Amino acid sequence: MGTLRIGTCSWKYPSWKGLVYSSREPGNFLAEYARKYDTVEVDQWFWSLGRSGAGLPRRETVLEYDAAVPPEFRFTVKCPNALTLTRPYARKGETAEPNPRFLDPGFFHGFLDALAPLVPKVGLFLFQFEYLNKDRIPGREAFLERLGTFLESLPGDLPYGVEIRNPRWIDAGWFDFLAEHGAAPVLLQGYWMEDLADILARHGGRIRGRACLRLHGEDREGMEERTGEDWSRIVRPKDGDLARIVPELATLVEALDEVYLNVNNHYEGSAPLTIDKIRRSLHLSEGEQHGFRAP
Repeated sequence: MGTLRIGTCSWKYPSWKGLVYSSREPGNFLAEYARKYDTVEVDQWFWSLGRSGAGLPRRETVLEYDAAVPPEFRFTVKCPNALTLTRPYARKGETAEPNPRFLDPGFFHGFLDALAPLVPKVGLFLFQFEYLNKDRIPGREAFLERLGTFLESLPGDLPYGVEIRNPRWIDAGWFDFLAEHGAAPVLLQGYWMEDLADILARHGGRIRGRACLRLHGEDREGMEERTGEDWSRIVRPKDGDLARIVPELATLVEALDEVYLNVNNHYEGSAPLTIDKIRRSLHLSEGEQHGFRAP
């Protein structure tokens, strides 16, 4: 049986007072968060690619995060989109030039250097790709060739995960490709992607080592409007989703070394309350992350 780590996507939400934090403005959000959860997804370094360059983490921020959490805590870090966007974002009607840092090992090594103090606490480096149409890359085979070359060039002792947003590409061949290159699948529940429970039922047996599941939701802007960005209550229950996903999750944990479950506020309206539901379904007590009975 492997280890299940359940956490949220980001953490600095004053409206989590009473759910995670003792006040709306605790002295250190991350340190207080780490008393309740043992993992978190970091996306602040993802938004790195500008029209004229790409940014890297500030050393003082990296040191602050490292100091805020205990040694056993694990971050899932979304790597800069400078690595995963074929072109920078453009205004409507404009066409951006190709991104020279797309799947560039040198840029990843620069990111790794900037993140060095935190690397021992990184559970997965996540590479999240946009939907890749033919204007961005000739096709699936071209993408896999580029991605395979990139993955083979990275340090072999670090954990990597890959998320793609082309539903038709997520098939047996995709999971076999990741296993061959030692990378974990990162699977999204939300947007236009295929149902996560269905994917796991068909292909979960092909996953090796690690996996990351992201409960994201399909309507980010609508959820922000509906909640007023008060993330303290569930406003759009996904009990049907969870009833199908949780048994597949339990099976996956039984088979793998480590599984990360990252829950977004936009999924139901409150990531901590969604996590409470999942823990109850898995018969997990507060703080317990593995050794559960399959539901």
